[in-house]
Amino acid sequence: MGILQRLSSPRFAVGRLRLDRGVPSVSHLFRGGADQAGARLRAFVSGPLRRYRVARQRPEEGVVSHLAMYLHFGQISPINVALAARAAARAGRDNVAAFLEELIVRRELSANFVENTDAYDSFRAIPAWARVTLGAHASDPRRPCYTRAELERAATGDPYWNAAMREMRYTGYLHNQMRMYWGKKVLEWTSEPDAAHALALALNNRYLLDGRDPASYANVGWIFGLHDRPWPQRAIYGTVRSMAAAGLRRKSDIDAYVAGVDAAVAEARRHGVRYDDDDR
Repeated sequence: MGILQRLSSPRFAVGRLRLDRGVPSVSHLFRGGADQAGARLRAFVSGPLRRYRVARQRPEEGVVSHLAMYLHFGQISPINVALAARAAARAGRDNVAAFLEELIVRRELSANFVENTDAYDSFRAIPAWARVTLGAHASDPRRPCYTRAELERAATGDPYWNAAMREMRYTGYLHNQMRMYWGKKVLEWTSEPDAAHALALALNNRYLLDGRDPASYANVGWIFGLHDRPWPQRAIYGTVRSMAAAGLRRKSDIDAYVAGVDAAVAEARRHGVRYDDDDR
């Protein structure tokens, strides 16, 4: 292969990059490119957007845009997304407003956080009140306390958390409601809060297609108190907001979500998405 052929070959270019090749492709679900992004947008505004305000918080329903990864890689403009949502008259004003709040307000909040915060990717970026209260509870017993390997294998005693971890590994995606629960449990099950922050960010950025985005750093920060306020005192969390499985059961059909993840993992394996620890 000549030099010009090598330079124009995506396979050659990617082969020279230092990438984590332990995470398989999920191209049976998501393919990159502006055309794919446009198709996702059209499908969303013509259907799921009409139920977005309420159903977005129910992970089993899948009422989401699946545009975060395309926005992250610059394959679609947030302006085009916003204009398409505003033009979707049948979606209803409340649904459009809820979607635009996430697309614009929360996205800009994340970008401003990363742009204006030193060490935005470290525990030092967490507000002082949250670091103080988490530090005061750092010696609280963790029962259970899991290793990174156990977490990556989804080998915990929590079936809802395990489903979230498996969704991440086998689809490259995790519903926002489950992301928050997933991250809160990493904090709860890790021996030190700063280690929990580093671990949550590492797993987020390893497995999610929209990882390494400003929203990744802000969302993981929120788990530890960023852009939030103190809540009633609890073990391990101190006054940082906690989340419990009872809340998932109350607000969604969480068992239907788990069944959906099981089906998605089975489909992914049929397409060759496998890990070395699958049979352990």
